[in-house]
Amino acid sequence: MIKVSHLRKEFELSRQQKKELNTTANKALAVDDLSFECQPGKVFSLLGPNGAGKTTTLRMLSTILSPTSGSIEIAGIDAVKYPQEARSKIGFLTGSTGLYARLTPLEIIDYFAALYQVPSKEKEERKKYLFDLLNMNDFLQKRIGKLSTGMKQKVSICRTMIHNPEVVIFDEPTSGLDVITAENIIKLIRDCKDQGKTVIFSSHIMSEVDLLCDDLAIVHKGQLKYNGPMSDFRQNMEASNLTEEFIRIVQR
Repeated sequence: MIKVSHLRKEFELSRQQKKELNTTANKALAVDDLSFECQPGKVFSLLGPNGAGKTTTLRMLSTILSPTSGSIEIAGIDAVKYPQEARSKIGFLTGSTGLYARLTPLEIIDYFAALYQVPSKEKEERKKYLFDLLNMNDFLQKRIGKLSTGMKQKVSICRTMIHNPEVVIFDEPTSGLDVITAENIIKLIRDCKDQGKTVIFSSHIMSEVDLLCDDLAIVHKGQLKYNGPMSDFRQNMEASNLTEEFIRIVQR
């Protein structure tokens, strides 16, 4: 479970950034007083246009960034006070995760399993499950630098999931991928839900959101514009489809 309360994030602006933004302010407010909850066994979609504060929020939830103020609870752990403990419960996947080009997928996965201190027997079981699910067995011994974008994303997914995290955060996981690889990721998200994990799924592809989402939050200019069950969102839409309703709420 994830509990977010009055989350706020400010960034210090450099002289160059002030010039580019045409402002005299010393700080930029990226996230402004966000509060929401993500439940186990459900997919929570966090949506927002570019620059809305969505990725900043996800990075705070994954403990990559520290909030300026507010609280984050991850699987019962205060993630602001105890980020290392919270991190052990989290799997965080983005569409732009870097991988060490000279290693093989097998070496990468074994390395991260060791970092998470996954027991040997559990590690082998997790590897078999993930390699089979993602159809990775044919390229496990190839160097990362020789792999396609879709193959690299599969390695990133496996690295994210090797320690069987309770909370999984997917930030634009299918961006730029082929249909087959994207479908594998969709299947993984459904498996996570079926296993009772807490799943946050962020995407600009509204058909995926419509397919997977149980609960929904929309963020714009750092503020929460909608938060509630997807069923209520569909029932109360004023526009004819999800994309148009999202645009209507953001532009309102």
